Amino acid sequence: MNNNILNKNFNCALFLVLLIQTSVTGQSQTPLENGLLSPSLSKTISEKPVESVWEFGLKLTAPSEARGITATVPIPMAWPEQEIEIVSEKKSAGVGAIRFKNPTKQTQQFSFSVNRMTAGTPQTAVIRFRIKKSFITRPKNTSEFTSGGKLPSEVKQFLKPSPYIESNSKEIRKIASTLEDETLDAWSQVEKNYTWVRDNIEYKFDKQIHSCLRALEVKQGDCEELSSLFIAICRAQGIPARAVWIPGHTYPEFYLTDADKNGTWFPCQAAGTYAFGEMPEPRPILQKGDRFRVAGQRQEVRYLRPTLVAKQAPQGVAIEWISRQISNEPSE
Repeated sequence: MNNNILNKNFNCALFLVLLIQTSVTGQSQTPLENGLLSPSLSKTISEKPVESVWEFGLKLTAPSEARGITATVPIPMAWPEQEIEIVSEKKSAGVGAIRFKNPTKQTQQFSFSVNRMTAGTPQTAVIRFRIKKSFITRPKNTSEFTSGGKLPSEVKQFLKPSPYIESNSKEIRKIASTLEDETLDAWSQVEKNYTWVRDNIEYKFDKQIHSCLRALEVKQGDCEELSSLFIAICRAQGIPARAVWIPGHTYPEFYLTDADKNGTWFPCQAAGTYAFGEMPEPRPILQKGDRFRVAGQRQEVRYLRPTLVAKQAPQGVAIEWISRQISNEPSE
């Protein structure tokens, strides 16, 4: 069995097991996650969204005959800062119906099946989306925000360790304790964590994802590791934080409560231009979160990847993930 997983840029993936994955029909609705539709965030979303058109899908190629294939593809979903619209669907003659499903509240996928593939004849399924992405701007009054208190169940999960985010390790707890300052308000405390990570971890790209503990040890990492370390420190201080995935990049979000007890997730740019509590990022959000369960796998995964399930594929099936921007302006 081949089991090739995506690298950190989501370039390609192959997950081959002797199981048939069940598809769930139906288009999902906007997730009503607690804290995402609060007045705090709505006040910080820009009024003029940036529009673009993107394609997401898979291209499958088999060196010999393959049968009983089912594949899934992560796709953008609606968020308060992101509107999506399906413009078109394109698929090869051998591809079955495209079905949509939500494995979690933070993710959306489409799946399709191919009953039989012949050698050298690719099978492709691609969905074109119109994306309207609003920029999030820093709130004017940051002193009103607090951390702690009673948290919604959907938010509590982001206080626990995740793959590559060892927030309960002694090394992370020590850093978190050192950075804690009782004289600071919650917003300033999180920004102190953010600044420390950026000042102490040198940016260096690596094709492989590494633990935030390794980034702490070698004092370097890229968007994956910088985001993970920031998230780990916040969680160790009792502040919910999570990863956000967009094509070719990762950034973190942290959760605070305003004076009216409304919880809100705020983004920041761990790697790149300094941007705390705001996000001038036009690329579409693929998923939010960093601890997912996948059918057929025992261990939790950091993010949902494209998967391929083959009932019969003696020489395997090559899988190419299609993730590309078509234009900056919406078009048919």
